[in-house]
Parts: sequence; structure tokens; C-alpha cells
Amino acid sequence: MVQKKITVSIPKFDEARPVAEIVQTASRFNSTMYFISGSKKINAKSIMGMMSLGLCNNEEIEVEAEGVDENEAVEAIINYMTTSN
Repeated sequence: MVQKKITVSIPKFDEARPVAEIVQTASRFNSTMYFISGSKKINAKSIMGMMSLGLCNNEEIEVEAEGVDENEAVEAIINYMTTSN
């Protein structure tokens, strides 16, 4: 299992498009992936779950992955969520 804390930095994160792109990125990998924010632990491959998470820029969250490609999965999510587009 891989767990990393990140600070969210995505322009216009309040729009649905970035959430959809996060789900699409997570879905490319075989590993299970979760976002942990406060007491919430959400499946990163679930569009409804991710929308319910209500992430904001500059918020610190934890990304967790477990499986054969867990390192690559976490790095892909981190690259998307911490790079200003």
C-alpha cells in the first residue's frame, strides 16, 4: 500500500471537469485508489464519490493506492492534482 499527502492545486476545481479527469486517471490503473479527507475515505474511481468529497484548492488530502501498479497510480494522481493547468 502507498499513501501520500498532497495539497490540491487545480484551477477551477469547483467545476465538474477536473473531478471527471481525476476519476479517469484513477481508472487507468488496476490498483484500488482512495482519497482521504478528514473522516471521509472515497473511492477515487467513483465520480459520485469524488463529487461528494468537495475538495478545495490548497486543501491537504491523502491519496492511497493498493495493487500491482500502486506507485504509478499515486504518482499520476499527484501529478494531475498538484500541477497548475
